[in-house]
Amino acid sequence: QVQLVESGGGLVQAGGSLRLSCAASGRSFSSSAMGWFRQAPGKEREFVSGISWSGGSTYYADSVKGRFTISRDNAKNTVYLQMNSLKPEDTAVYYCAEAVNMARLKAGRDYWGQGTQVTVSS
Repeated sequence: QVQLVESGGGLVQAGGSLRLSCAASGRSFSSSAMGWFRQAPGKEREFVSGISWSGGSTYYADSVKGRFTISRDNAKNTVYLQMNSLKPEDTAVYYCAEAVNMARLKAGRDYWGQGTQVTVSS
């Protein structure tokens, strides 16, 4: 049973920063692709960022490139999303995701966390 637990969301002013964490358990975390999606009110869930099992490859949506950084610590079974220069349009529920490979991750397959709310005020 895979379990993904997000933390670190909250309310921040535009231009501020937050770091999201996702603690994983239940399978071989170090062999999985990990990532983050988000869903704003009235919108579909969208891919934000992904990282390969080794951490050697990272992927970002165009809307967050240069502002967000994904990383992982396989010893702690944790993936992070550092979010800088936040904008009101970044407001959404952020979901951690895990998949056996990056293609499945980007397609929204396999495993999801419960989500954490990020609200950016203007």
